[in-house]
Amino acid sequence: MADLDFYFDPICPFAWMTSKWVRLVAAQRDYEVAWRFISLRMVNAGLDYAAQFPPDYERAHTAGLELLRVAAAVRRDHGEAAVADLYLAYGTELFDSPPARREELQRDTRACAAPVLELLGLPARTLDAIGDTSLDPVIQAETDRALELTGRDVGTPILHFDPPAGSALFGPVISRLPSDKEAVELWDHVVALSRFGGFAELKRSLRETPQLRALGVEEGTVGVQEDWQHGHRRAAS
Repeated sequence: MADLDFYFDPICPFAWMTSKWVRLVAAQRDYEVAWRFISLRMVNAGLDYAAQFPPDYERAHTAGLELLRVAAAVRRDHGEAAVADLYLAYGTELFDSPPARREELQRDTRACAAPVLELLGLPARTLDAIGDTSLDPVIQAETDRALELTGRDVGTPILHFDPPAGSALFGPVISRLPSDKEAVELWDHVVALSRFGGFAELKRSLRETPQLRALGVEEGTVGVQEDWQHGHRRAAS
């Protein structure tokens, strides 16, 4: 049994930043992470993207679902550990690339997944999972489980501590990667909050653009602050 279930959509930069933090802590602490699926496309299935989101969101969220189908096929055929490696490779491909490359990969998920599968030594035929809707029930079930744990007014990532009985939280949403020492300190505070049964929320809607090359924010610099409302960004006034 894993010590943490980490629910991710590979297209989400905030989930990627949080996963990098979790991996930093896991390298220093003796615990195991299980990488679970949550699809932003499925979370927002009942919403009108044209009316409620910026123009690029629908394609991005659809790309996330397509990449999760590949992840579901990889887990089915190669086990849990392969998903950990796959998500790490996805994130590196998507978010350590220049901004134009990230936009290209979101439009063409085969171009994103193909080099990742090759890097990991996984069969090229796994690419066919991108359009395989028979994998969607697995992704939907894990998405539903994540939302059962937290409620529906959340995004990604969702962290479920000490599953199956432990509590779960949306976030933490972070925009900068902490140092090794800061990572452990942050972890201890987040775990402490998660273990208090009466805790529900700490929040500010102002977020910095994550410190990721693909978003135009190089290491050591601070991203532009934006006001995020209802799951998407709005420029701060």
